[in-house]
This record gives sequence, structure tokens and C-alpha cells, in this order.
Amino acid sequence: MQSPSISNRSRQARERISDIAHKLTLTLQPQSQPATMPSQAALLIGEITHARPEWEQLSSILTLKEFPSGTREEFLSNCKAGKYDDVVVIYRSNVSNKYTGPFNSELVSALPKSVKYICHNGAGYDNIEVSAVTQAGIAVSSTPVAVNNATADVGIFLMIGALRQAHVPLSSIRAGTWTGKSGLGRDPEGKVLGILGMGGIGREMAHRAKAFGMTIQYHNRTRLSPELEVGAKYVSFDELLSTSDVFSLNLALNASTRHIIGANELAKMKSGVVIVNTARGALIDEKALVQALESGKVASVGLDVYENEPKVEEGLLKSDKAFLLPHIGTMTYETQKDMELLVLNNLRSAVEKGVLITQIPEQKK
Repeated sequence: MQSPSISNRSRQARERISDIAHKLTLTLQPQSQPATMPSQAALLIGEITHARPEWEQLSSILTLKEFPSGTREEFLSNCKAGKYDDVVVIYRSNVSNKYTGPFNSELVSALPKSVKYICHNGAGYDNIEVSAVTQAGIAVSSTPVAVNNATADVGIFLMIGALRQAHVPLSSIRAGTWTGKSGLGRDPEGKVLGILGMGGIGREMAHRAKAFGMTIQYHNRTRLSPELEVGAKYVSFDELLSTSDVFSLNLALNASTRHIIGANELAKMKSGVVIVNTARGALIDEKALVQALESGKVASVGLDVYENEPKVEEGLLKSDKAFLLPHIGTMTYETQKDMELLVLNNLRSAVEKGVLITQIPEQKK
């Protein structure tokens, strides 16, 4: 039976997302077309799949332009030719990265001076060079909240799969070699879950894990308020490493967190630790992780993200101790639409109020 606290928490999160979507729907009702075309434009890079009507309704206040596919060279050429000189806001996603490449200093410097906002569809935004866009006076938003539940669900799935060493029996049953018996795994009950990064996803992970009888501890740059901790214990990074039975990574990837878990950190962990990562692959030094799996220091891992996606470290693919998923953390119909609507809500707020609703934290300092 589902824990009441998790059920309530999940419902509250869905209600928050629904409220955002409802407000957006109200603000995006079709309006009469202006007599003249809007003087400002929005640029969509890639596609909108689930909220296309809401995007088109923005034509009442913006000229809508699109770069649905192409190459980085073509995009830069369009910028140079002045095709986007009236664009004030850009809608992009991690998927559209395959068309333009990362929003690094080279690309940002090529954008027209009119661009003031980038509304990014994704909780992670490591393919946007924050220092470059900030220096250019461009504000950036992402999509927290909308991704929390779906990602935490996958995190728990990976945790259970890794604890139960599910990769081997799953592989054998598909290969037709299952003999009716499987190896023994471990229960989550009584284990200590250490969460590195107690943001929205980390907190949802904690709430779900409590239903399995786990003790929760976490480390953040700053301690949470008691209301947000909800009984979780705040510990130092070193203590989190040395005392967690299950170690979950739930933090953003940036220059300071790349390979935050490497050989030295793995050596500090408990022997037989289980590691779960639904955040970004490059948070972990994958070669060091493979060595730790081979030595037995790490009992098993549950991974949804990889350092060089879509390529996966060969040692992980070959390991019987690795329970792997192909980055499906936010891949549900409900979550994808919630994300698109939140991006559009940010876009409208930027144009009408000059404020992003979910601006990235680095720019709030």
C-alpha cells in the first residue's frame, strides 16, 4: 500500500503543476489578431509536441519563428543574415541541442542583441554556458517541479533494481537461459539512503524511500529548512559518502560538480554500496565506477544517465552489476506536456512582465 505521505506529496506536486498549466491555459486563450504584426518575435528551436496549440496562441503578442531542424552552421548563418534580429526570447530543449550544438560562448556571441531570454525545456541545462549567457545579459529558465515526480519514480525503480541485482535475471529470461532460480538481492528496509542534492527531485526521492523503511540523510551546499527536510538528516559530504548504504545523485551538472564522484570519493564509500544516478552522467567518473564495480567496492549501480550519451561506457554495458536505463527519467506523456507548458509560461511572463518564473539559480544570486 502506498504511504499516505507519498500519496499526499505526489498529489500536491501534481496540483502545483496543474495550477501552472491552468494559469497558462487561461493566459493563452485565443485572442483577436492584431491589425499589425507584433514587433517582437519568439524563436522555437526543435519541436513542441504536446503543447503546440498553446505555442501558436502566442502569435497574438509575438511573431513566431521556428528552426525545426538543421545544423549549427545553418543556425549561425541565419543569425548572421539577420533572420532573427527581432527575436527577444528563444525556446530550446536538450533535444534541440542536436541541431545547434551547445549554447556556448561561440553561439551566444552570434545571437542578435535583441535576445534577452532563453526558455529551456529541461531540468538540466549543462549544454548552456551559464557564464556566457549571463555576460550577454540573457536570462535563462529551466523546468523544475514539472520533472520531479517522474524522475523520482525512476530513481526508486533503479534503486530497487540495483538492490535486487535485477540485470542478470532479466537478461537470462530474455535469452531463454533462466533455470527457474535467481540470485539473492537485498531489501531497502533498514538501509540508509544518502541523497546528494536535496532539491525537488531529491526530496521526492526521499519521500518515496521512506515508504520502504529507509533512513534518509542528505548533503547540500546549504541546509534545508526543517519544513523541507521532513525528518531527513543533514550531514557533511564526507559523512554522506562513508555512511550511506544507497547513494543517490540528484544535483545539477556544472564545472564544480563534474566528476564529483571519482576514485577518491568511491574509496570513501561503504563496501557494498549501491549507487543511483538520475541526474547527469558526468557527475560520476565512469571509468572509476567500473573499477569499483569490478573490485566489489560498489555492489551495484542503477543508472539512467551517462557521461557521453548516447554512448555508454563499455565496462558498464558488460557489468552484471549494472542496472541500466536509456535516460527515461522524464519520459511520460504527462510530464512532457507539463514541461512544455511551463516553458511557455516562462516565455509569456518574460515578454509581458520581464520576469522568468523559474529562472536558473545561478542567475538569482
